[in-house]
Amino acid sequence: MTPKNVIFIDELIGMIGVEETRVREWMESGLLHPIGQSEDGQAVFSMLQVERARKISRLATMGYNQAEIRRIVRKVGIPGENPKPDSIKNHQPLTVGALADRVGVSPRTIKHWEEKGIIEPDMRSEGGFRLYSESFVYLCQLVRDLQLFGYSLDEIKNVSDMFRMFMTLQASLDALPWESVNEHLSAMLREISNLDERMAMLKTGIRRWEGLLGKKSREITTLQRRNHKRKKAAKGESH
Repeated sequence: MTPKNVIFIDELIGMIGVEETRVREWMESGLLHPIGQSEDGQAVFSMLQVERARKISRLATMGYNQAEIRRIVRKVGIPGENPKPDSIKNHQPLTVGALADRVGVSPRTIKHWEEKGIIEPDMRSEGGFRLYSESFVYLCQLVRDLQLFGYSLDEIKNVSDMFRMFMTLQASLDALPWESVNEHLSAMLREISNLDERMAMLKTGIRRWEGLLGKKSREITTLQRRNHKRKKAAKGESH
């Protein structure tokens, strides 16, 4: 499972409509900072950085040269750039440890899921450390849910592969021949039906245990009261 909420440099260039050389000049001068790099070495950016690049481009269009833009940034910052702290936090990539803390598992578990091909981060820090976007918190919670539903890691890997295929087909239905697309979509529907059945069994089991635990809690409370009366009676006899 690989969420797509990081922007590659070629995508950024297309979004703001400038030449690649201009963007790289901004990066070299410190006006624009990527949040990391992909497995193949491409610079990747957050949406906040895309918006920053758009505003830098606007200043350049107004006639400011790069040195002048740097002076403006040093003195007053990027015009209109005042992101809220929560917005900045939500766009900061997560380390393995931070992701593990958010999900409630160990870093070793996150790495194991990655080794199994269940999650596939597409970012690395400048120092080579793997980074995860905020969306991975939700995806890892889904992985834990599937484990609670009784799925093995191999079965979860299969679901993950289906998820990736769904994202591919949703982006371009023409990516595969129609026969192959039909087979993939049918397999996805079968897996959804299978998961529905497991969830129905779990819900039935939960209701059964809720009833049992409620009944036994009441019975235990009754026994506690009876035992308390025995204690009081025993104290009375001792006097």
